[in-house]
Amino acid sequence: MHDFVIVGGGTAGWMAAAALARFLPRGHSVALVESDAIGTVGVGEATIPQIRLFNQSLGIDDAELIRQTSGTIKLGIEFVDWSRPGSRYYHAFGTIGRSLGLTPFHHYWLRHRTDHPNSDLWAWSTSARAARADRFAPDQGRPDLPTGLAWAFQFDAALYAAFLRRYAEGRGARRTEGRVTDIRREGASGRIEAVQLDDGREVEGRFFIDCTGFASLLLGQALGVGFDDWSRWLPCDRALAVQCEAVRPLTPYTRATARAAGWQWRIPLQNRTGNGLVYCSSFMEDGEAADTLLANLDGAALMQPRPLRFRAGRRHSAWAGNCLALGLAAGFLEPLESTSIHLIQSGIARLLHLLPGTDIAPELVEEYNRQTEREWEAVRDFLILHYHANDRPEPFWAERRATPLPSRLQHRIDLFRASGQIARDADDLFTEVAWLQVMIGQGIVPERYHPLADGLAAAELAEFLSLARRHSAGVVDRMPGHDAFLAKLETAPA
Repeated sequence: MHDFVIVGGGTAGWMAAAALARFLPRGHSVALVESDAIGTVGVGEATIPQIRLFNQSLGIDDAELIRQTSGTIKLGIEFVDWSRPGSRYYHAFGTIGRSLGLTPFHHYWLRHRTDHPNSDLWAWSTSARAARADRFAPDQGRPDLPTGLAWAFQFDAALYAAFLRRYAEGRGARRTEGRVTDIRREGASGRIEAVQLDDGREVEGRFFIDCTGFASLLLGQALGVGFDDWSRWLPCDRALAVQCEAVRPLTPYTRATARAAGWQWRIPLQNRTGNGLVYCSSFMEDGEAADTLLANLDGAALMQPRPLRFRAGRRHSAWAGNCLALGLAAGFLEPLESTSIHLIQSGIARLLHLLPGTDIAPELVEEYNRQTEREWEAVRDFLILHYHANDRPEPFWAERRATPLPSRLQHRIDLFRASGQIARDADDLFTEVAWLQVMIGQGIVPERYHPLADGLAAAELAEFLSLARRHSAGVVDRMPGHDAFLAKLETAPA
């Protein structure tokens, strides 16, 4: 009898195993069941800065992670052709400029923009400047003059899972090889008691974590938790993934390029480049999708494109009874903003925060599901924004513009367009600066700025903006090239 049984490996399973092995008190047992015969989807090779918090909590530093996973640095995402063909902008990590008093920086920039309509918002973003220049170093700056820099990683998800497996097993987690063929439940309560394997063995547990991917064997199939379908807002339902040869220089950012009925990703790793096309099968045939993907690779393809099929949405509840789902077993949102691994991470953090004892209080389950619902819906709305605010000519994109929005997202857009104000709840994943960049990048420009931004005289405003811009440029000028930074890590002692 194990305290926690994780069913399914991959990124979700081994992240959960590593965290539980690290944080559970002595005497608690963690088991993971997976089958080498069942492949993993492998989404989420690009991450967001919160992944560094997860790794640091396990005692894993950035350099070791990069060495173990063929990783590169990620300073943000470059969006190409999204608002219209020929457009280009960044969702860069970190801050943009500096607030002045109670007024966020972007209101001063909006005032400046009234006289300089071609002003580039990203000239005040250290991360965007470094990304454009293919540079990186973790320049910490001074406490009184922060750089505004933030970063994440692009890595091989299979190598990351293998790395965490070694970590978890080294701290007592036990792996069982086998394919789950049946699930035994207690008659009266319906709680899961054990999973049965194809060789007849059973693995018993008190609490189960479902990491079985799209199949959702425990939460979806055994416990019958239904699925909220969000395809009316996010209709892309297929993807093709392919690896190609790495091309230098290794860019410290992910690229997302809009296509006729979806978008193409590009994620540079040290040993290869990951590519894929997410598309809507109602507007693009599979053959056209493959041709589009293969015609837009930087290097020679290393494999045939691998097809994936999915629906955007989430399980009604992520936790039911004594079972909690992580990763694809809990739901799917396309990796447009690299949130796949983060949603696993936040699910684990939430479980540790609301960790049940011997008895599972219903209030814990209710609170976990409430927080999970809010997080997933906020991420969903952020993705919808990219599709909705566009001026592309194709039928797919015209339909995206015309589709009614969730009310909360519509309010965010209306508020920003009218006043430059950004509505954000305290626990939202994406910051005001993230919403700002996508709004501006997709062509939503406020009609006015905050009145307090008029508190500076014209000369003071010019000096304030000039100092902030020079500071950002100076930080980037001190950085080496991204390739040089990675090469130094590879020669450093492990």
